[in-house]
Amino acid sequence: MRRAAEPPSPGGERASAGPATGVGAGTAAPRVPTAADTPMGSERTEMRKRQMAATQETPGTVQTQHSVGNRGPNACCFCWCCCCSCSCLTVRNQEEERARRTSHELQAEGIPNCEESPAPTLEEVNAWAQSFDKLMLTPAGRNAFREFLRTEFSEENMLFWMACEELKQESNKSVIEEKARLIYEDYISILSPKEVSLDSRVREVINRNMLEPSQHTFDDAQLQIYTLMHRDSYPRFMNSAIYKDLLRSLSEKPIEA
Repeated sequence: MRRAAEPPSPGGERASAGPATGVGAGTAAPRVPTAADTPMGSERTEMRKRQMAATQETPGTVQTQHSVGNRGPNACCFCWCCCCSCSCLTVRNQEEERARRTSHELQAEGIPNCEESPAPTLEEVNAWAQSFDKLMLTPAGRNAFREFLRTEFSEENMLFWMACEELKQESNKSVIEEKARLIYEDYISILSPKEVSLDSRVREVINRNMLEPSQHTFDDAQLQIYTLMHRDSYPRFMNSAIYKDLLRSLSEKPIEA
């Protein structure tokens, strides 16, 4: 009985540390890694290669992330940050183009926003329905038609036609050249927001005429825009609320008197 109470021998300790089999299987023992859990031979070599490859890639990755997070003003063209010099150049060019365009519009203020004219009479307004030519002959008719074109976002057609009419009145060569340049940039250039619709033939004629601008540089283009307004916009103007309201107000005046 006393011998059973003595501490186990070292051999007994090693036996108990192994997997629980046979006698003592009911006693819980910590799991010891087996050969299947421990990489050996080629597997261990493969794992070491992967670790070395990961170690080599890590510094480059960290450097790349660091460089992305600290882009300076000389970053490449494809960077997203607003401090990029290329982005600044793009924004600056856009602002300069906008300022130049605004300057040209201010210089073209010789074309009034609205022609000065007395109020149209009932006879005049009725005459507008007879032909497009009669509508365009009077300042009041042009103003009413221009107001309608504004609602259709095609006011530039009337502005271009009026600018061409004004150019024809000039005789000074330097003034003609300057006004022709402004008309081209405002209504002919494809970069202009007020570009009018012209076919390729007319554009070629204008480009040739611009080598030596004159009062008649835009005659073909003016005729084409006049025809466009006549066929496309004029019929809708005659059925518009702008024209009908003006006609009704003038018709009711004698009754109110």
